[in-house]
Amino acid sequence: MSGARVLTLHLGLLVLLFALHFVLPAYHHGNLARIMVLAAYAVGYNILFGYTGLLSLGHALFFAAGMYGLGLMIQHGGATPAPAFMVGVLAGAVVAGLLALLALRTTGVAFMIVTLMFAQAGYLTILYFGEWTRGDEGFVIQQAQRLLWGIDLSQPTARYFAAWALFSTAFLVSLWLVRRPFGRTLIAIRENEERVRMLGYDTHAHKLGAMVISGTIAAAAGAAYGLLFGYAGASFASVQYSIFPLLWVLLGGAGTVLGPFVGTLFMFYLIDLSSGITSAYMLIAGVTLVLLTLFAPQGLVGELRARAFRWLP
Repeated sequence: MSGARVLTLHLGLLVLLFALHFVLPAYHHGNLARIMVLAAYAVGYNILFGYTGLLSLGHALFFAAGMYGLGLMIQHGGATPAPAFMVGVLAGAVVAGLLALLALRTTGVAFMIVTLMFAQAGYLTILYFGEWTRGDEGFVIQQAQRLLWGIDLSQPTARYFAAWALFSTAFLVSLWLVRRPFGRTLIAIRENEERVRMLGYDTHAHKLGAMVISGTIAAAAGAAYGLLFGYAGASFASVQYSIFPLLWVLLGGAGTVLGPFVGTLFMFYLIDLSSGITSAYMLIAGVTLVLLTLFAPQGLVGELRARAFRWLP
């Protein structure tokens, strides 16, 4: 029964998001497309942080690897969106694997610092090769370069369904993963790595796998963002875009499948609505986030799971 409820709830969210395309006004329609892409990024981050317990401050490196892998292939390689997207995803997976081999030699604060250092190195590399990347200014991916099998991804309907397909894939992969032995081992590593190692599991291999999966999903989100919204810029490789997924996951509920989407949706509209009230909108957002941290320390979905729905994965 628990498995049926889990599947019904999570598939129900995807059906709801699909149906919202037909009823949302243009403004919220565009916002939700953007939210779904960013939520896919948060889903990838949650696999590493929420389920494995590894706090990364360098996920913008993977997001930017996907974005620039796609963008540079289209801009300078003349590639079409499909192969360019695959290059972006592959670039993120390779970067995640290489970083994992180095960063997983450390633990705790040292792991955070190493991931942050490599992310900053990636950001500075983008700036250094400004002749190709256009540095801080970035570059626009033209409408004519965003045709996928004859479908114009710059059009609202195509963009929305592409974002929905990306989020649905990341969401279902996350749900499937955490219910498999590999995912349950990641949770055990988060709770007590020494005991898991004592039981004979290769914890390093599991953490390496988690980091590659997480980085690959983040890269797919970055590539999709560049393709769907037609822009690639160095700001997406900055520390800010490493902090954002951490906030989204914490607000929604770390270690919950629904949490990344709920946290992304909440924070996006919190900033959007606050900016309509005052120019000091970050003050309102900051106070709200502090209150949530104090009174809902497990995040919105995490608190629901702790108080009422213990069957939520």
